[in-house]
Amino acid sequence: MRKAGRSAYARSAARTYTTSDLPGGEPPGSVGQIMTDTETKEAVVSQKPRLKARFEDEIMEALTERFDYDNVLEVPRPRKVSVNMSVPEAQSDIESLDAARRELSLIAGQMPAVTRARRAISNFGIQKGQPIGLRVTLRGNRMWEFIDRLFNVALPRIRDFRGLPADAFDGRGNYSLGIDDELIFPELSYDEVESSRGLDIAIVTTAETDEEARELLMALGLPLERG
Repeated sequence: MRKAGRSAYARSAARTYTTSDLPGGEPPGSVGQIMTDTETKEAVVSQKPRLKARFEDEIMEALTERFDYDNVLEVPRPRKVSVNMSVPEAQSDIESLDAARRELSLIAGQMPAVTRARRAISNFGIQKGQPIGLRVTLRGNRMWEFIDRLFNVALPRIRDFRGLPADAFDGRGNYSLGIDDELIFPELSYDEVESSRGLDIAIVTTAETDEEARELLMALGLPLERG
């Protein structure tokens, strides 16, 4: 894993919330636990995310000059992030689904929903309505925090990482990527994860073209491969 060469901006992305970050309250549990206290969660979410502040202070102006927008509302921005996790073993072991749900909630900072089979597939032994995975959709501040951690902390932890594919845009300004090992997220501990799982992540933006989306996400820190 790469540990050197990260900028000060990227290093600070790994900072975990402490008591001083929470106005008027103590965190409900130890670092890395899911917050269950509503007031504490609202105190954290109410703070403007670091990446969102950078977008408003620097990136919006740069994109306006780059594409000659007439109105600030034309500037593309992230709309939502969808994270999906396949849990095929949930068919025979419901406890594995609970473990995966806990892991994804730690990564996303939000409790995921269970995805179920829409129809039966006899060849794979799947029955209609059977749990087959998890999904979570992030918006607002949670979305900004996740993008920040993904670009600046998690992806650089991939061994021999040379960048993400530059052709993974869908033609409508959205970007999708797959992660083979969820353990690149520092919220998870090797000792607590019995079986590492992969993730499918889709970043949806308001950009009308892939070019605009590429400039937006690269300005936010998306590490695309060169060549």
